[in-house]
Amino acid sequence: QVQLVESGGGLVQPGGSLRLSCAASGFTLDYYAIAWFRQVPGKEREGISCFSSSDSMTSYADSVKGRFTISGDNAKNTVYLQMNSLKPEDTAVYYCVRRLGSRCGTKWYIRDGSNYWGQGTQVTVSS
Repeated sequence: QVQLVESGGGLVQPGGSLRLSCAASGFTLDYYAIAWFRQVPGKEREGISCFSSSDSMTSYADSVKGRFTISGDNAKNTVYLQMNSLKPEDTAVYYCVRRLGSRCGTKWYIRDGSNYWGQGTQVTVSS
């Protein structure tokens, strides 16, 4: 049974850091890319980062490039999103999703029809 469980969200002040985790089960990271999306009420989910173990590639949206770092630990079957220099506009529910393929590709920021999403974790950046 495929399952994705996010953790690590919370309340942080502007300029602070958080590390999100996406623990995967029922499959291995070797065969599927993992992306992070985020969503605020009333808006579409925004793709922010992608990790593919098969080709060791990482991708980032311009809005988080230079501040967020995605990584994976195959032994733990977990993908991490280290978020630094957080801004109030980073406030959202963050979701990880198993992509349909093993690579992020060039359109990783677009939903590809995968039904395997985590339950989401809330990140709030506020003073």
